[in-house]
Amino acid sequence: MYGWLRCGSKKRKNFIQAEDVRLETTRARFSNVIKRHGQLIERLSRDSDKMIFERLQKEFDAARASQTEEILLDGEQWNDGLLATIRERVHMEADRKAMPGDSSMLPDPLFHGKTTYKVGNKVICCLEGARIGIQYETSFAGEPCELYHCVLESKSFLEKMTVIEHTVPFFLPIREAENDLLSSNAMKFIDHVGELLQAYVDRREQVRLIKELYGNQIEELYHSLPYHMIEFALDDSDCKITVSLRYADLLSVLPTRIRVLAWPMQPSKKIITSTGTIGRKGNSVPARLSYAEDALRTMSLPEAYAEIVLNLPRVLQQNFQHRGSA
Repeated sequence: MYGWLRCGSKKRKNFIQAEDVRLETTRARFSNVIKRHGQLIERLSRDSDKMIFERLQKEFDAARASQTEEILLDGEQWNDGLLATIRERVHMEADRKAMPGDSSMLPDPLFHGKTTYKVGNKVICCLEGARIGIQYETSFAGEPCELYHCVLESKSFLEKMTVIEHTVPFFLPIREAENDLLSSNAMKFIDHVGELLQAYVDRREQVRLIKELYGNQIEELYHSLPYHMIEFALDDSDCKITVSLRYADLLSVLPTRIRVLAWPMQPSKKIITSTGTIGRKGNSVPARLSYAEDALRTMSLPEAYAEIVLNLPRVLQQNFQHRGSA
């Protein structure tokens, strides 16, 4: 009977080890696929995206250079009524320029000058051809990041607007937002796109910063293109720590589904506790690090990482003591 139990335990241990090897192999292959996919996407889209960005940026710069005033709006001033006024202005200007003769000499009771509106991280310009341009300014930790553009057009003041051009990354759902919001609430659509872009930049920059600060400690880091799924690992002398982060939606800057596991590297290695007692790590079953998950839930990724590493030796020692006594 005892021999059968030992045999069963050995088989189960071998099975667990084999499963761990297969899991690591799968993770490595998936990480490589994600990396190659990102490189391919960047190579395919880089030139065309750059051309569109440069052309739109020149048009926005020209519109702002020709403005007669820039109005800073607070939350209450940015409303549907103002957006309707902007739409009316761009259509009246387009109609005026389409009139035969020297339309520039005709009086314009409404369009006394070109006005640019700034609200939050958005700059709204009246562009040529009855178009409204929105330039989104993103930032991280108070420092400016990329600019993005979205250009809206409608055939007439009474028809719904459509997105005719933009520099929003293709993996952010701007077309879905257009279908859901633009025809019913254009102001909400404009705000929603700005929130999508800022949240994406925030998640991306958090990952960039931990790679910059702790790149020598981190391995196997991979992420989805919008950075709403992030995974990485770090090696301690006794354990391998794996971190898996999922975000509720593309507007989130803090993860909502978090799993941090400590995997024993040498299950049968002897350890000496703080009291001098010799024990063993009993098996290769990972330990869940709840303190690390709490930190990631409430702090930015670089801050949480520093908190995790600072407390990791103490937590692992307590875990080993508990397993040794068990």
